[in-house]
Amino acid sequence: MSLPSFEVVRPRTLDAAIEALGRYGRDAQMVAGGTDLIPSMRQGLFAPQVLLDLKGIRNLDFIRFDPEQGLGIGALARISALVDSPLLARRFPVLHEAAKTIASPLLRNMGTLGGNLCLDTRCLYYNQSGFWRESLGGCIKKDGKVCHVAPGSRMCWAAFSGDTAPALLALGATVQLAGPGGSRELPLAEFYVNDGLVRMAKGHDEILTAVRVPASSAGWSGAYKKLRIRQSIDYPLAGVAVVMRKDADGACLEARVALTAVNPAPKLVQGADLLKGRRYDPALAEEVARDAIRTGKPLRTSASTMEYRRHMVRVFVRRALSELWLDGRSQRTS
Repeated sequence: MSLPSFEVVRPRTLDAAIEALGRYGRDAQMVAGGTDLIPSMRQGLFAPQVLLDLKGIRNLDFIRFDPEQGLGIGALARISALVDSPLLARRFPVLHEAAKTIASPLLRNMGTLGGNLCLDTRCLYYNQSGFWRESLGGCIKKDGKVCHVAPGSRMCWAAFSGDTAPALLALGATVQLAGPGGSRELPLAEFYVNDGLVRMAKGHDEILTAVRVPASSAGWSGAYKKLRIRQSIDYPLAGVAVVMRKDADGACLEARVALTAVNPAPKLVQGADLLKGRRYDPALAEEVARDAIRTGKPLRTSASTMEYRRHMVRVFVRRALSELWLDGRSQRTS
């Protein structure tokens, strides 16, 4: 499948990029690594007249930590930079683990954090060739009116399938956006919209510039579990990020659990509050795991069955909680 024709515009500053977005409007689409967008264009899912190449905006590529301000990561930081960062491995292990599972070394060296957070939602009925989609009359997300996953629904149930989002959700991250009206910051949990068509609470003329993780989240133990068909390249069929902070005696002070690839948006599991002040208890881990499968609502959006994905969410949550609870270490501080 060949690419449609398009013009490439390469702004060198953030202001120039925002101006270009305003000038070209919805005829333009932003690109950095292009590891998700370009294959989608080959499938005819997008046909922008203009690709706005953001790679030349240098001040959006950074990873830095301040004891008071916390962790800051620019939207153009490559996934490979997250994997290679000793800072993330030591202080934010859940994000480090999630980054390591993304695609392959080649694609991690191309893809960016901003791109991974802004991934298009995915569905078995959507991520196909134009010929395949036409045979079904399109879908609510592209060239049709019906969501084949849930025909009676008025919304799109395509699943968000990024790996870094659940890790950052668990860490309490915020995102910074810049547009013609200035800059704004909002919690990552509010950045996503639980509709596979709408996807994000970001204007078309806004650019995600950075992610910030509060200093209070530094040093939490973390684990990321990913279900996929192959152990490289593939998007998650289900993903679970878990972080935990413990006292010197190994009791849980706080834990957070987040899911990906089982809803149109990544989700936090509220039941993790049950673990506060408790020592390891497999029954409690199982209870949180059951809350997780009530939060995650996998539908027929992938090649795997709904039942298996739901089962593996439960297994992953229970396994990750047990690993972190029993690792014999208190909160990491160095």
